[in-house]
Amino acid sequence: MDTQVVLEAIGWIGSILIVWSLMVARVLRFRWMNLIGAALATGYNAIIEVWQFAFMNLAITIIDIYWLWRLYREAHDEEVYRVLAVDAGNAFLRHVLAEHGDDIKAHEPAFDIDGDHGTAAGGNRHTFLVVRGDEAVGVVAVRDEGDGQGVVELDWVKQRFRDFTPGEFVYRESRVLAEAGFTRLRVPVRDELDRDYMRRMGFQTDGPSWVRDIAA
Repeated sequence: MDTQVVLEAIGWIGSILIVWSLMVARVLRFRWMNLIGAALATGYNAIIEVWQFAFMNLAITIIDIYWLWRLYREAHDEEVYRVLAVDAGNAFLRHVLAEHGDDIKAHEPAFDIDGDHGTAAGGNRHTFLVVRGDEAVGVVAVRDEGDGQGVVELDWVKQRFRDFTPGEFVYRESRVLAEAGFTRLRVPVRDELDRDYMRRMGFQTDGPSWVRDIAA
């Protein structure tokens, strides 16, 4: 194959990846696509000696590397992601659920914050907001069945953060579940559940459910 053709293909691939990355919602995928595209564009522009664009794309490459390092470093940092136990009637929680209602409905069609178990109606649901700084990135709702038993009704994460599974701060790092009186969680087995995610969160299959004990 002609070297010039290969070189032009590399240049086009790099440019397409940079543009395509700008349409990607997930922050981690955006950074990886942008990094690969910028790195290819850097090499292409350096070879054809267009130094202005080579420098610009090299700078973008370095910036992407920095942000990827930071994103991976902060992915499991309790100082970055916090869990707030909130009432089902909390105004900010209601705003988040309304703003992302379509996505939540697609993820968990049966969930209804005003259902029979909502604490706003005197029920026994516990709701938790996962926040990163002042931004809400996820919501977990657990129905209290008594005797320390809880059923996870909703485990939703904003699309931008789904590569980081911040729900782990509810299940593993945070003490909010124990403080709410739970000793064991249950999630009904469904085909659409991410089995790798459930195992990473410490759940194990037990008949028709995923179960996980909560340490005191």
